[in-house]
Amino acid sequence: MIVPNHRPRNATGFSLVEVMVALLILGFAVAGLAQGITTAIRSTKDSERQTVAAFLAAGRVELLRAELEVSDGVTEGQGGTGLSQFRWTETVRPTPVTGLHEVTVLVRHAEESAPLYELRTLLFDPPGGSRTNGPAAADRSSRNRDAGRNPR
Repeated sequence: MIVPNHRPRNATGFSLVEVMVALLILGFAVAGLAQGITTAIRSTKDSERQTVAAFLAAGRVELLRAELEVSDGVTEGQGGTGLSQFRWTETVRPTPVTGLHEVTVLVRHAEESAPLYELRTLLFDPPGGSRTNGPAAADRSSRNRDAGRNPR
């Protein structure tokens, strides 16, 4: 009589079903990990774009502060070197207070229509039409010159 070839009860190893189940579980784990990494990369890129947009908007406001006078109106432009993918719209409106202007800077990514960042602030006209000229500025500069000297 021929006895079929069976494994003895004390034999070690995995059956084909056990290997298939293990590979299926591993596949789900790798797919979940890949999805998590993709989401993290996308979030990092979005954060970077928002940060750059915030700096661009703040830079526009600082340029307005540096001008000798603030004029009402709408100005549009594109980011400078290395920032050409960003577009900005700067709106300056008068307020009920004389010399006070409401400034809004919207920054968009060139490929998207929705604003990426919006910055609102208020700016006063510089006193006397200039921030660097006039008697107060001359008085400050002479004090700054004399600050480092010791009187004799």
